[in-house]
Amino acid sequence: MRKFFKTPKGRRVAWYLYDFGNSAYAAVVLLAVYSAYFKQGVVGGAEGTKLWGFSVAAAMVVVALISPVLGTLADHFAVKKRMLAIFTFLSAGFTGCLFFVEKGDVFTGMAFFILAEIGYRAAQVYYDAFLTEIADRRDYGRTSGNGWAIGSIGGNICLMIVLPLVVIFDSNFVLRLTLVITAAYYLLFTLPLILFVEERAEPTALKPGESVWTLGFKRLWRTLKELGNHREYFKFMASFILYNDGVMIALNFAAIIGAVLYGFGQEQLIILILLVGVANMLGAWAFGEMSQRLSGRVALFASMVCMMLAVLWLQTNFTGWIFFVIAGMAGFAMGGLQSVSRTMVAKLAPAGKSAEFFGLFAVAGRSSSVVGPALFGWLIADSTAKYIADGMEAAEAEQVATRLALFVVIGFVAAGGLILYFVREEQPVSDAVGAKA
Repeated sequence: MRKFFKTPKGRRVAWYLYDFGNSAYAAVVLLAVYSAYFKQGVVGGAEGTKLWGFSVAAAMVVVALISPVLGTLADHFAVKKRMLAIFTFLSAGFTGCLFFVEKGDVFTGMAFFILAEIGYRAAQVYYDAFLTEIADRRDYGRTSGNGWAIGSIGGNICLMIVLPLVVIFDSNFVLRLTLVITAAYYLLFTLPLILFVEERAEPTALKPGESVWTLGFKRLWRTLKELGNHREYFKFMASFILYNDGVMIALNFAAIIGAVLYGFGQEQLIILILLVGVANMLGAWAFGEMSQRLSGRVALFASMVCMMLAVLWLQTNFTGWIFFVIAGMAGFAMGGLQSVSRTMVAKLAPAGKSAEFFGLFAVAGRSSSVVGPALFGWLIADSTAKYIADGMEAAEAEQVATRLALFVVIGFVAAGGLILYFVREEQPVSDAVGAKA
C-alpha cells in the first residue's frame, strides 16, 4: 500500500480520499445533523440561529488569524503534511466530543463545534496546497473538480450510514452517536494522505537571528507588500471574499432553512443533504470540466448565475418537495464555486509559495465567512423579534425574517461576480516543486 501511494496515481488517490473523509464532517456536522440539533435541540428558536451564526463566525476569525502565518511556516519548513495531520486530529477529535452536548449545553455546544471547525478549516489550507504537488498545472481544474466530486460522494455515504440509525431509533442519544461515527469515518479516510504521501518541497534553514514565530509574520508582511506584483491574485481574492459569503450562508444554514421554512424533521434534513451532496458532486465535476475546457472565470460566472436563480426561486416557493429541487440547484452551483475557486488559486499562486498563498486564500475565505453567517443569523433574530413585537406569531415571524435575509446571498454573489469580471486568469506562472511528480 505504501508503495502504491508513492506513485503519481496513488498520490492523487490519497488526496481524493482525504476529501472523501473530511466531507463527512461537512455533511453531518455543518449541514444535516448538528446545525439543526444545536439550533432546535440545544438552544431553540431564532436565538439558536443567531448563536449558530456567531459560532461559525468565531471559528472563522481564528482560522483567518492563524492561516497565513502557519501557511508561511509550512512552505519554509516543508511541513504541510505535519500541519495537515495536527488540524485533522483536532477536528475529528472534537467532532467526536459533540456527543456530550445535550439540551441547554449552549457553551459546550458552541466551544466543541468551534474547535472542530477550526481544525477542519485550517487543515483545508494544507490539503488545498497539496494540489500543486499532485497534479500538473494544466490538470488543476480537472483534479480539483474530481477531488470535490469524490468528497461529495464520501459525505453522502456517511449520511447513508447514519440515516437508518436516526430513522429507526429517533432519539437524541442516537443522534449524538452519529457524531462519533462521523469522527471515526472522517479520520479513517484521511490517513492515507497523512501516513503515506511524502511532501516534495525542501525545507529552508533559518537565518541567524530568525525564529520560527518572527519568520511567519515577516514572510506574511512581505507577501502582503508583494501582492501588488500579483494583481490578478489580489483581484480574485477580492471577488472571492464577496461571493464566498453567499456560499457560506447557504452552506451553514441549509438545514436550518429547511427546518424553519418547511418544518423538516431530522430524517428529511438528512435526505435533503444527501440530495445536495449528489448535486454538489455533479456541480464540481461539471464546472471543473468547464474550467478545464473553457476557463475558470466562465465556470465561476455560470455557477454564480445558477446560485442566484436558486435563491430567487426559494423566495417564491412554499412547497416542501420543491425545496428539495431548489436545494439541489444551489448545491450544484456551490460545487462549482468551491472547486473552481481552488483551481483559480492554484493557477494564480507563484511557484514555491503554494501553502503561503493558499493561507491567504483561507484568510480571504474565513474573513468573509465571519461576516456572512454572523450577519445572516443576526438579521433573522433581529427581524423575528421585530415582527413578534408587531403582533406576528413567532413561527411565522421567523419564516418571514428568513426569506428576507436570503436576499443577502444574492447581494454577495453578484458583487463578487462584478469584481471577477476584471480578473485575467491566464498568466505565466511556473509549476510548483513536485507538481509533475
